Amino acid sequence: MLQQTQVNTVIPYYQRFMQRFPTVEDLASADIDQVLHLWSGLGYYARARNLHKAARSIVEIHQGIFPASVEALNELAGIGRSTAGAIAALVMHIRAPILDGNVKRVLTRYYAVEGWPEQSSIKTQLWDIAESSTPHERVADYTQAMMDLGSMVCTRSKPNCTACPLRSGCKALREAAIGRYPTRKPRKILPIKSITMFVIQNDAGEVLLEKRPPTGIWGALYSLPESSSNTSPPELSHISVSSAGDSKMDPIRHSFSHFHLDITPIKLRGLRKPDEVADSDRWLWYPLDHSLEVGLAAPVKKLLTTLAKG
Repeated sequence: MLQQTQVNTVIPYYQRFMQRFPTVEDLASADIDQVLHLWSGLGYYARARNLHKAARSIVEIHQGIFPASVEALNELAGIGRSTAGAIAALVMHIRAPILDGNVKRVLTRYYAVEGWPEQSSIKTQLWDIAESSTPHERVADYTQAMMDLGSMVCTRSKPNCTACPLRSGCKALREAAIGRYPTRKPRKILPIKSITMFVIQNDAGEVLLEKRPPTGIWGALYSLPESSSNTSPPELSHISVSSAGDSKMDPIRHSFSHFHLDITPIKLRGLRKPDEVADSDRWLWYPLDHSLEVGLAAPVKKLLTTLAKG
């Protein structure tokens, strides 16, 4: 959960998640829709799908015993080199380097490493530095200290250099160039894509949702039927629709890391009974009280909440 998400945002999600899935067996046996439901709002949903896959691997391949080496950790879905190193160092006291965003910031400033840290050659250089800097003793203390240093002292903006225990050797501070590091990603103009989402509501007030493919944008989440046309919904052989009394809803822009998505919502009325698609693996009628536990794409959840408020 902490990958690409701040601690304050994560805490309530973590607490609800652990209350629902206190053991790896509980998570492994859960339906993916339940997992995504508790993840809704955190974004980067591949993390939730990978966490679910990893739990199943631990139960099915490792007999419920958490892997005890960096190599075995790396084989679990969603765990890369840095996460594996953090788990190994903090939990198992195994010497392993990490390179999360906070550590990258500390290292690029301390050693004045030029270049965007995600560039392949720069990342290789930082991994070499992280490896050589990791001590052979008290590795858990060092790893936690480096992460805390980056999150609380060597912050992205307004770093507290006077409180930094590494200030005497920091090249960026010596050069009065803290703001130059880490080098920012070259800016590019994000493209804009446009779609129409159809909010199809039946007489019971429920809204028709479609489960998306397991991979790609909003993978395995439920979303609204959509089309590139703003005049007609996609082919819905199982349900008839007609225009709603007031079909206007405010447009939404949802931004991803690589493009902006402009959504035009149009309300329609479903003319078939809700039980006619209730058993479908692809379609369901969703109650606006959110009592059904499924994962929802963020803009869809926002639209449904707006609709519920009338």
